[in-house]
Amino acid sequence: MRPPTTTLGRVLVTLGLTTAVAAFLVFVPLHRNWFDLKVYYGAVGHWIDGGRIYDYLKPGTHYGFTYPPFAAVCMLPMAVVGWYGALAISQLLNVAAAAAILYICADATIRRAGWTRWYAYAVLACMFAWLEPVRDTASFGQVNLLLLALVLGDAWLLTAGARHPLRLNRFAGLGIGLAAAIKLTPAIFIVYLLVTRRLRAAGVATGVAGGATALAAWADQEASWTFWTEAMWNTDRVGSLSYVSNQSWQGMLARLTEPFAEPSRVVWAMGVLLLLCLWAWRARRAVAAGDELAGFALTGITACLVSPVTWVHHLVWLIPAVAVLADKGLRSAPGSVERRRMIGWTLGIYALLCSSIVWLWRWNDGGVPGILGSNAYVWISLGLLALLPFRAGLRDGHGDGPYDLPDPSATMGACAHATGSPSKSLPPSRQSVPPASPMQPDSKPAHSG
Repeated sequence: MRPPTTTLGRVLVTLGLTTAVAAFLVFVPLHRNWFDLKVYYGAVGHWIDGGRIYDYLKPGTHYGFTYPPFAAVCMLPMAVVGWYGALAISQLLNVAAAAAILYICADATIRRAGWTRWYAYAVLACMFAWLEPVRDTASFGQVNLLLLALVLGDAWLLTAGARHPLRLNRFAGLGIGLAAAIKLTPAIFIVYLLVTRRLRAAGVATGVAGGATALAAWADQEASWTFWTEAMWNTDRVGSLSYVSNQSWQGMLARLTEPFAEPSRVVWAMGVLLLLCLWAWRARRAVAAGDELAGFALTGITACLVSPVTWVHHLVWLIPAVAVLADKGLRSAPGSVERRRMIGWTLGIYALLCSSIVWLWRWNDGGVPGILGSNAYVWISLGLLALLPFRAGLRDGHGDGPYDLPDPSATMGACAHATGSPSKSLPPSRQSVPPASPMQPDSKPAHSG
């Protein structure tokens, strides 16, 4: 079916997609009942009342606050606005973060292709909302989208910010530093800046993270001491490593060995070392090619793999890699084998990330089907880390990449749309609707990690 070429057709498609997404989110029983947000809210309230924040456990569970103290400082407004206010702010921040992520990852592709921008963004927003990591982030009340937006903001500063009259690239590292102070996982992006020799940005990120951590220590010295010497190392606070939601290298090893034995720390460490070496090599190659978004995407993938605990909702870090893969396909010649292959892989990975497939093996992960299915997202991460393509020629501004200005042909296409002349519309790859996710068990994973 051809994409709509009239405004009325685009409006009808947008309304249909929006209705389908809303119905899916409302009626399919995948909601997490704001579990993690309730942990944050209860912990901050306990802290304000004079209790020790890392002593707090959500009633009826053994889950408590697991983030660095600076995250608790950032969440202090929840104690003022109340529960419903905190819930509303959480969702509004997620929407704002999603808008920033879509802009940074897709705007130049939309401009280069000459698509109608509002329509392209509407379709992408619906597809974005269908992703399981995005759904889980929103329904848990998590902060993953906010962290991703902060980190990708630095990717924008390193590229488009360098051409801004105010030289905004001077502030690159600010978002990474804040994200690393809120949660430890984004600290790997500081290493990325060092590996790719952006020393100024690495210094800014380190300084911001250190300053924020010092501020939290000033606010509550005891809480900071407890986190860095005790709570940080207590994995029992976040749940079982072998739980199917843990889609990290460590989680896969745990599912292969438990309940008969604990996963070997030597095997885990050797795997992490190999993954880090592969990442450093490929990240440097991405930056050498001028593809900053690919470098950031590879770093997010690696963070998911090497972290001891990577719940499904943490996999929002794979979104930039999917954007790079899609853009690579759309750059290829129409009808070419490469274009079909890239778009096919993009749609396949997208469909799997929407499918909730790993939950089919929540209770039984034995045998070859169990090994493949229960670790489906781990396999996706490994494949993207090893094979994510780069888009050469972006650094010098001639490749009209995710952060470059549009080339004349893209501008002409946009003008054609503005004057009503038909040019390019969304390709079939933008129209796919993912399959409905299988129903998960009523009891949801209770973790705040």
